[in-house]
Amino acid sequence: MFTVLTCVTQQHNLALVGLAGLICFLASHCAMVLLHRATSSEGAARWVWIATAGAAGGFGIWATHFVAMLAYDPGVVVGYRAGLTLVSLLVAIVATSAAVAAKMAYERWVANILAGVLFGAGIGSMHFAGMLAIELPGDLSWDSRFVAASVVLGIAFSVAAFRLSVRRDRSVVSRFAPTLVLTLGVVALHFTAMAGVTVTPDAAALDPSTLLSPEVMAVTIAAVTFSLLAAGFAAAMFAVHSDVKAAKAERNFKLLIEGVTDYAIYMLDLDGKVSNWNAGAERIKGYTADEIVGKDFSLFYSDEDRSRGSPQRALKTARTDGKFEAQGWRYRKDGSSFWAHVVIDAIHDEAGELIGYAKITKDNSKQKADADRIEEVSRNLDAALENMGQGICLFGRDERLLLCNKRYLEIFRFPEGSVRPGMQYRQIVEIGYSARGEDPAEASMQAEAHYARNMALIRAGAGSAVHKYPSGISIQQKVNILQNGGWVVTFEDITDRVKSEEQVAFLATHDALTGLPNRLQFGERVSEELMVAERVRGKVAVIGIDLDKFKEVNDQHGHGVGDMVLVELTRRLGEARQEGELIARFGGDEFSATKRFDDLSALHDFIARLEGALAGVISVDGFEIKTGASLGVAIYPGDAESVDGLLANADLAMYRAKQSLLQKVCFYEAAMDETARRRRALANDLWACIDRDELHLHYQVQKSVRTGEITGYEVLLRWRHHELGNIPPMDFIGLAEECGAILPIGEWVLREACREAASWNNSYKIAVNLSPIQLGHADMATVVAGILSETGLNPRRLEIEITESSIIVDKDKALRTMRQIKALGVSIAIDDFGTGYSSLETLRAFPFDKIKLDKSFMAEVESSPQSKAIVRAILALGRSLEVPVLAEGVETQAQLDTLFEEQCDEAQGYLLGRPQAMGEAGVEKAA
Repeated sequence: MFTVLTCVTQQHNLALVGLAGLICFLASHCAMVLLHRATSSEGAARWVWIATAGAAGGFGIWATHFVAMLAYDPGVVVGYRAGLTLVSLLVAIVATSAAVAAKMAYERWVANILAGVLFGAGIGSMHFAGMLAIELPGDLSWDSRFVAASVVLGIAFSVAAFRLSVRRDRSVVSRFAPTLVLTLGVVALHFTAMAGVTVTPDAAALDPSTLLSPEVMAVTIAAVTFSLLAAGFAAAMFAVHSDVKAAKAERNFKLLIEGVTDYAIYMLDLDGKVSNWNAGAERIKGYTADEIVGKDFSLFYSDEDRSRGSPQRALKTARTDGKFEAQGWRYRKDGSSFWAHVVIDAIHDEAGELIGYAKITKDNSKQKADADRIEEVSRNLDAALENMGQGICLFGRDERLLLCNKRYLEIFRFPEGSVRPGMQYRQIVEIGYSARGEDPAEASMQAEAHYARNMALIRAGAGSAVHKYPSGISIQQKVNILQNGGWVVTFEDITDRVKSEEQVAFLATHDALTGLPNRLQFGERVSEELMVAERVRGKVAVIGIDLDKFKEVNDQHGHGVGDMVLVELTRRLGEARQEGELIARFGGDEFSATKRFDDLSALHDFIARLEGALAGVISVDGFEIKTGASLGVAIYPGDAESVDGLLANADLAMYRAKQSLLQKVCFYEAAMDETARRRRALANDLWACIDRDELHLHYQVQKSVRTGEITGYEVLLRWRHHELGNIPPMDFIGLAEECGAILPIGEWVLREACREAASWNNSYKIAVNLSPIQLGHADMATVVAGILSETGLNPRRLEIEITESSIIVDKDKALRTMRQIKALGVSIAIDDFGTGYSSLETLRAFPFDKIKLDKSFMAEVESSPQSKAIVRAILALGRSLEVPVLAEGVETQAQLDTLFEEQCDEAQGYLLGRPQAMGEAGVEKAA
């Protein structure tokens, strides 16, 4: 130890020794700094830092040696061989690089020993190689003990230095302890070795031209050493600064990734196991980092997906293509599912080696639900468009088709596939017209006209139009303009509606049964003819037509047969009509005709043709029905100048013709107005006759045919007019029904009859006739019940007489009213039986309490075997149904005897008693 100290203090320049120590410290620190850079790097960068550490550290250690040698004073002139000097430098660089590489390549304890041995042995080799490069006038010799000790010290300190190079913190001791130890190792090796050196002088002169002078060595070593160390430190500082920035960026990025909660971001290793876990992953998937790190990411898939190998295919795609991206169902820790958007990126190191996968998962459940709803709405919209009854098209502002539905193609019968989105509207119109198979030139002209018409409608802003096509279809087109300049157009096939509207319009002006113009249409046509006649000084005839005995056709054969008669007569009238002539039906059996003429002969010809068409025999449903009509004629301008006036006067003339036995055609005369006036006045008086107390009742007795006893009385109405005196029922009953006065009159009759009958001291029945209008009144049963309650008459004493014609008008309504009346306890008799077309059907439809045989049969029973047979049959029918029969119109004893022989129940007629007032009829009132 003292030998080494003596060597340092007495054989060396202490200033240069201090400089050598400083260079060694700086070189050792630079090597340690670069060692840490190499430790934190990978791949090629690591080898660059190892080489840099070897060059800077090795050169600095080599410089330490030669600066220390410059401080050595052996007592003779000293020089250096260039070759061996460079060899020693190379040994130092290689030894330092090898030691750093060994530190990187092996486990910690092995690395420390191997790196220390390589460094210590290498520095020792460098030292002795440098000693061999010394040229001086003498010989050098070494003490082997000091040589061995120097190498051992160098290795020991080097192992310790590499052991301390593993930093546990950023303290000064931790940072500089390995540098200091390594410096001590170099210094100890050098000076221990130098203590064992002995110089033996030799007088032989040296050749200075082959040697490096100490001055050159000093300058060269100083310049290169400080430059190299400065470069090394600068590189280390820049690297450290970069590392700090990278660490800070990595830390910030890690904080960012870990703080993201909307995305699950984590790493997978090569086997698909989770390496790290962020807050978003925990929130989305429910696992904490402790629960999931190290687990296979297939946990997030369903059992079915795992069995199909979906997780493995995802990694394979990422590995092969660099990226896997998909959407699908993934599962949380609690088993619930969510719709995930998944991206897996393959991660490679600087050498291009795959080191793992970055996986990003986004919970898109809401977007999925929204997309599903949009898809469902779109699907429903498509279904609605394809199944709606209207055709629809959407066009852009450039007139190109954006969409259309199937119904649009069906309405216009476009060939399949001929209409596609993107086509111009003009082109579509041309396709539609060309598909009809018409002449191409004509189709092109029609298409152009259609296009121009519709574009004018569209440019107008919006609107609706109906197009009728030659094929017979009617299409309603509605256009709505959009804000972007496009438009939506709907097409509806309204052919049936148009036909229905036309039919309604036709029925509004025409008779439903015959198709002839009705009163409204006839009036408009006559009005037009009057205007023309006024201009040309012509004449217009209005002809009122009423069929003869048509009511009897309905009563005897039914309304169905009557309708067929009307239809046949309409056909014949149509064949007889010529141009300019019009025939109309006003209802029932009432017709009217008109003709504008100049010569009366033309009018007479028209009337003759009408008579010919209306007169004759019609075979309907097995019946031979003879037809005829009464015609009344009024002429413009002589008879009237208005439509209403002509119609009224034609009616007056027609009624005159009906009353005539010989004349079927009657022209209007002014005197006819007087008759009509009297009829209107009589109708007005009917409304006031009750208040004037002009009505009174007569009673005609009804007796038992077998015993002759009185069974009841039929109530008959009489009118004593305050000016005209007694008016026969046949003159006012029909008029009362026409004007509606029959309702209050009929109610008065029923109330008065019940009041009088209730005052009798016997239980005779009274029979009161109800007209068809009364029976059709909705409150008739209520009226009867009220009168019975008011008068106190026993309902069993009241008998209501109904004619078959009353029932025929509205059978269901009439039968309903009759059942309500019968439910009160009132008897109901069928009057004038045998004269209607469906007497038996009427008996079947309602359980009548009595059958009244029409007097027309009794008038011929003595002279006509047929009438007698009919009477016998009706009486037999009554017995079979257990319904009593009353014969009307019995005026002779022979008729009564016949009824007795045929077992008739009751009879009524002049033979048994004429109609009389209550007092004259011999009915006594109760006391």
